[in-house]
Amino acid sequence: MDYKTLNAMGYGFLPEAVVMVQEAFDASREAFSRVDNTALYNEGKVLSAFASCGVMASHLFGSTGYGYGDVARDTLEKLFARAMGGEDALVRPQIVSGTHAIYLSLRGLLRPGETLYAISGTPYDTIQAAIGVVETPGSLMEQGIRYREQPLLAGDILDLEGIQKTLEEDTSIRVAAIQRSSGYSFRRPISLDDMKKAIERIHAIRPDVMVFVDNCYGEFTAIQEPTDFGADVMAGSLIKNPGGGLAPTGGYVVGTRAAISRIEGSLTVPGLGREVGSYEASYRPYYQGLFLAPSVTANALKTAILFSRVFAKLGYAVTPQPDDIREDIIQSIQFQSPEKLIAFCQSIQRCSPIDSMAAPTPWEMPGYEDQVIMAAGTFVSGASIELSADGPMREPYTGYFQGAITFEHGKLACIAAVNDILRMESL
Repeated sequence: MDYKTLNAMGYGFLPEAVVMVQEAFDASREAFSRVDNTALYNEGKVLSAFASCGVMASHLFGSTGYGYGDVARDTLEKLFARAMGGEDALVRPQIVSGTHAIYLSLRGLLRPGETLYAISGTPYDTIQAAIGVVETPGSLMEQGIRYREQPLLAGDILDLEGIQKTLEEDTSIRVAAIQRSSGYSFRRPISLDDMKKAIERIHAIRPDVMVFVDNCYGEFTAIQEPTDFGADVMAGSLIKNPGGGLAPTGGYVVGTRAAISRIEGSLTVPGLGREVGSYEASYRPYYQGLFLAPSVTANALKTAILFSRVFAKLGYAVTPQPDDIREDIIQSIQFQSPEKLIAFCQSIQRCSPIDSMAAPTPWEMPGYEDQVIMAAGTFVSGASIELSADGPMREPYTGYFQGAITFEHGKLACIAAVNDILRMESL
């Protein structure tokens, strides 16, 4: 489709913007093919899990009250465990975010006097508050949990020797935590190969230490998950990859039975654990969202590849690079100016189905040290598997782009963003 056809719909795109994105699309076909192959494998894995769990139409309906004997809820949790390589799972609408899923996992696994060891460097802003790195009432550190972290080596890889030395010296460490995605840092995500080496070494030298993975943005981007490599627990949000764009809220925790049995009391009440918790609305979006997740994640990955290639050609620093193996759905672009970051986010907002008329501006978002700008014209509020972009207002003014349930939407958004940046640069 050329720019004249698009502009007949009222877009007003510059011809060079359309041509640039189409050229990036043509140059990305090999990378797209890799993504499609991964999606096919993962769809087969998910479909097999549905069959093995005997999912029926009756499992789509909710429950009320205490939720005792909620077969739909219990089957959904078995389904997630099977599809995501774990022995057991907690999958609940009552988990309000990925940060919540991470916090309740760590709170369940750790006891006062024990140490949480972050082996992938400083975690994401909201997790810092939950841990207590940023002093916060009710944080893990306020509850007597100790904390230390291990910086990454050059090349954004885990420091295996440093990790081993620390584990041998500090016997109070009970959980080694890995943040798979980059958060608000300009680095590549932790690769599964790197993660596998770390998990094997940790379990070899300290069998008493559990490995926890913040898996947000990484689900279904590869044919395996961290639990396939021996991670004791991983957690994330259902309004990201595994909800397939349909889950209206919620989070998940997947892992070993031993780990989940410790965490479930933190979800509700010790002694009741997973046996309670009803949800009167339909479970259909959660089942159907997981079924769609491999395909939707593939669309988000293709969109990220397209943005990476076209903005790299425009001369911006990007990570991952266009042909890198993808470990999450996030694409980072350094704009080097607050004006360009704002313009980029406003382009994404204008090319959204919901609230396209809104103009996002930086604001003091709870849990973040700097002002943050967020663009998310999404059907599910804040759903970052849908087309969205955000970034902290600090140098070098990096935009973090993710999502697009359909690749066609992602491609149009890419043209819109390039169009607006080209116009700004011409002024």
